[in-house]
Amino acid sequence: MFGHRGELSDLLDDVEKYPHRVIVGVSGSPGSLHALRRAVAEARLRDAELWAVITWVPRGGELANRRAPCPPLLKLWRDEAARILCQAWDDALGGIPDDLHVRMFALRGTAGRRLVDVADGENDLLVVGSGTGGPLARLVNGSVARFCVKRARRGVLTVPPSLVERQLAHHPLARRRLLRELTQPTAVQP
Repeated sequence: MFGHRGELSDLLDDVEKYPHRVIVGVSGSPGSLHALRRAVAEARLRDAELWAVITWVPRGGELANRRAPCPPLLKLWRDEAARILCQAWDDALGGIPDDLHVRMFALRGTAGRRLVDVADGENDLLVVGSGTGGPLARLVNGSVARFCVKRARRGVLTVPPSLVERQLAHHPLARRRLLRELTQPTAVQP
C-alpha cells in the first residue's frame, strides 16, 4: 500500500467506520477507467471505502525474477504501477474525489488472483472492467473479469466497455485515426 495513513489504531477505527468496501481493479486501460468511474458511484451509494488496486509482475515473469532477482528493478516496476494508478484517477475523474475514503494499492502478482484475494470481506464488492479484447487477447492474457467471477467469494460487478470502446475495438483503423486526432495539436486558424 502507498499513502499509509496513521497508526494501527487509526486503521482499526477506519475498519469500524467503513464496514463496506468497494475494490476496483485498475490497469490504466479505457475499460478500467470506466470501471473506476462505476466503482466511485458504487462506493457513494454504499457509503463504502474505495480500494483502487493495480497489479504488476516483473518483466519476464516471476520465473525470470527468481533466476536473476534485481531489487532496484522490482522497485522501479512497482513505482511505475503506482504512477499508472495515480494517472488513472486523473484520466477517469480529474483526480481523487474529496467525498470518498480512498486507498490505493500496487500489488505484485496477476490481476485476477490478487483482486480475488483482496476482496475477501463479508460486505466487499469487486468491480472490474470486462474489456474489449478479442479471442486472441483472451487466449494470450486470459480474462481478468472471467477469473474474478469464477473464483471470487463475494460479489463481482463486471462493467462492460463503453459504446465508443466497443466500436473502436472492432475497427483498428478508426482507433488509430481517433488517437492521432486526439494526440496531435491542431493548427489554429488566424
